[in-house]
Amino acid sequence: MTSIAPISQQIWDMKYRLKTPDGEPVDRTIEESWQRVARSLAAVEKDPEVWTEKFYSALEDFRYLPAGRIFAGAGTGRQVTLFNCFVMGTIPDDMAGIFEALKEAALTMQQGGGIGYDFSTIRPRGARVHGVGADASGPLSFMDVWDAMCRTIMSAGSRRGAMMATLRCDHPDVEAFIEAKQDPARLRMFNLSVLATDPFMEAVKEDEPWDLVFDGTVYKTIQARELWDKIMAATYAYAEPGVIFIDRINKRNNLHYCESIAATNPCGEQPLPPYGACLLGSINLARFVKNPFEENAELDLDELARVVPLAVRMMDNVVDASKFPLPEQKHEAETKRRIGLGVTGLADALIFCGLRYGSTEAVEATEKWMAALRRHAYLASVDLAKEKGAFPLFDKEKYLASESVKELDRDVQDAIAEHGIRNALLTSIAPTGTISLVADNVSSGLEPVFSFAYDRTVLMPDGSRKTEEVSDYAYRLYRHIKGEEAELTDAFVNAQTLEPKDHVAMQAAVQKYIDSSISKTINVPVDISFEDFKDVYLSAYEQGCKGCTTYRPNEITGSVLSVSDDKKKADAKAPANTNESAPVAAAKTDPALDPHVVYMSEPLDRPEELPGKTYKIKWPESNHAIYITINDVIQAGRRRPFEVFINSKNMEHYAWTLALTRMVSAVFRRGGDVSFVVEELKAVFDPRGGCWMGGKYVPSLLAAIGEVIEQHLHAIGFLKDPDTLEMDFGDKKKAVAVNDGPAAGGPVPNQCPSCASVSLMKQEGCDLCTSCGYSKCG
Repeated sequence: MTSIAPISQQIWDMKYRLKTPDGEPVDRTIEESWQRVARSLAAVEKDPEVWTEKFYSALEDFRYLPAGRIFAGAGTGRQVTLFNCFVMGTIPDDMAGIFEALKEAALTMQQGGGIGYDFSTIRPRGARVHGVGADASGPLSFMDVWDAMCRTIMSAGSRRGAMMATLRCDHPDVEAFIEAKQDPARLRMFNLSVLATDPFMEAVKEDEPWDLVFDGTVYKTIQARELWDKIMAATYAYAEPGVIFIDRINKRNNLHYCESIAATNPCGEQPLPPYGACLLGSINLARFVKNPFEENAELDLDELARVVPLAVRMMDNVVDASKFPLPEQKHEAETKRRIGLGVTGLADALIFCGLRYGSTEAVEATEKWMAALRRHAYLASVDLAKEKGAFPLFDKEKYLASESVKELDRDVQDAIAEHGIRNALLTSIAPTGTISLVADNVSSGLEPVFSFAYDRTVLMPDGSRKTEEVSDYAYRLYRHIKGEEAELTDAFVNAQTLEPKDHVAMQAAVQKYIDSSISKTINVPVDISFEDFKDVYLSAYEQGCKGCTTYRPNEITGSVLSVSDDKKKADAKAPANTNESAPVAAAKTDPALDPHVVYMSEPLDRPEELPGKTYKIKWPESNHAIYITINDVIQAGRRRPFEVFINSKNMEHYAWTLALTRMVSAVFRRGGDVSFVVEELKAVFDPRGGCWMGGKYVPSLLAAIGEVIEQHLHAIGFLKDPDTLEMDFGDKKKAVAVNDGPAAGGPVPNQCPSCASVSLMKQEGCDLCTSCGYSKCG
């Protein structure tokens, strides 16, 4: 069996290995997983046996990594989609259409697809709704409904819970959209991005007025730079919203002549039209370098030329092999046959070649490699068109007039003109965090190495814990070849030690050769000035990027976690630019996790008297009010919740209120961070519908109880209330709302919601746990 690190073996077993319903392995080895995938994708060929062998040769040794949906679902016989994510249909500006769109989203997520939506089509808050004599509640109120739906689907066992919401920079509710996630309990299932148009970016540069408009009516006029500063302030403090340069996306779209794009998939690398589907896979560049760490180290371009066409053919076959949640998605995929082939292991490949990420030499090498990948991908698609036909919406004259197509090599353009092309778009850089961990922990996507070595705490079957080192593939190979005492080269730089300009330079270099877009997180230091932070986004726009996502560690977003003292000593001989801040997995009950939560190491006996408070809920559909009493215990001079009593005169409520009383009280008495109780209750979605309470949509009675418990936790100081942070805007200061602790009712920053280790990092616009492989993005 292929020799891989323990973490890689464990994540393969947990996420991608085929098992029976009883949990018995069907795939005995990872080679058998590759065989399963190869056999499934070759089944649509005229000679399946020949193509099974060829496809296996591409998958072998992790040369080509199909996206997680394909790796987990192909050849299993399960009714699942092999597409990673979708952009849903245009949301109509009427109630029936909105809830039809909600139903489509639920059906898509139920099959494991992440979704993206543009909410710009919904009229703003306060606009008149003709015929009913009411005012509109605005797009954010409906986003709350989507959020509740997503939580419900996740609670039913769906693997993915990622959603993307976009809103145009000229929508009247854009300011509320920018600030939406400053409420730490709101829109937790969404990534948010503002669609920034070229006219808006020009208005920002010139400090011109900017109209907020819907359906031809100007609702408000503000200075463009003021709106830009609001976006930047929210992103500076909360890491959201991101920015998508939507006009550039549409102008450079190969299919500019037959579609308009207004949204992306959850991580932004696939701008898609309504019902567009996202099909992903990555070439693992770390496996293509000859003579690593030597003077003559180089990428094997001949092997790249062999594997890329096989990857393209496999991905094209996925279109025919996959199930689709909706017929509209199937039609969209089959008429355009869009695929997104990208790379992973780029940073490791650069290290093998002695190139420092972001340097001029690294940029030049990256451009050479990406140009080769693009060329081979497009020529492979032309060959497929000769054999199987061009995609149905291919229009030679209009397709060849596309900006990005005109940048292809002349002979490639000529080949397209003569034979057509099988796939409308071919390249994308997707988040590869989990599959890169499986592939012996190579660097992810085009990201720099996040951490060269860190400790991972593993919970054993007998309840004990063991600590094991997890190391980056390039770092581990360097130590194997050069020795444990060898000094690391200057090429060993990580995400935290790089300048933001290095990140932008690499993203811009790769974007030149990518016809879709890129999922990338630009790490910036916590002490970066606000003006310098804004310059990162402007620089990304000026250098041709299609979007920008940053991550600045702070008390709200969570900071990069530190290695133990022993680990720091072990790395003391490394140069200053090596990793000194690798994440350390910690037990959830470690008091060091969060100073804003009172922890207990063991259950407490109940004192004779306890302080407490009783709250009243009047739920519209209930005949009687519900009373919630929460009693607290005093520990170390501070109050923490100890028990809860839920009472109602409505006897229909008796059984579940009694059960909830006992369960929540038991959790409170166990101690630790019990704030997750709030999160779980607030996530409950009643299919009969929720109601509006205090100007906020509450999806169920249980969610309302969760709101009350959260209110009490704030009142007793168990969770901190939001505060304000004064930010320097150059010539003026402005108070920006922040939360000086973990999200109210939410997890500790950097704590994985799956394994509870404090090992969550922000990478490629997504959350990835370096301990268990959990990924918000699948």
